[in-house]
Amino acid sequence: EGIWIDEESQVGFGHNRLSIIDLSVSGKQPMHYANDRYTITFNGEIYNYQELKSELINKGYQFSSTSDTEVLLALYDLKKENALQDLDGMFAFAIWDNKEQQLFCARDRFGEKPFYFHHNKNQFAFASEMKALFAVNISKDRNRKKIYDYLLYGNLEDPYNKSSTFYDNIFQL
Repeated sequence: EGIWIDEESQVGFGHNRLSIIDLSVSGKQPMHYANDRYTITFNGEIYNYQELKSELINKGYQFSSTSDTEVLLALYDLKKENALQDLDGMFAFAIWDNKEQQLFCARDRFGEKPFYFHHNKNQFAFASEMKALFAVNISKDRNRKKIYDYLLYGNLEDPYNKSSTFYDNIFQL
């Protein structure tokens, strides 16, 4: 488990890790990179991370872990959102750029690793499981249209609003 909160207490990441690639403490999350400019919480696996790591080393990047998470951070440092074009894997992640004061969130093309979020004027919360959002008191108000469409037509996805879920205040990326 890991928790990180920025110095202004405006941004915080929590992470429960299933260690597969880098079992050492250097692979722990939330992970920081580039003198703490970037912080990531990442769920999934980048299948081509070793190839990407070699390319990044050739461009002058250095690594302190053997994790795909650190490779993802370096690739983001180099290409920002265009890094997604190079990724082969199943993933959902959020990267906080402390310099730009910007949050970048992404998930894999097929949604193998889901990314659920809630937002209002005071808060943006996200998780790879809805129960984590419920744990921070996001309401469980049901999306009646979604339930109706599911029961009547068997539709799990609303073709007009792909971000909808079975809850009014929770969306999917």
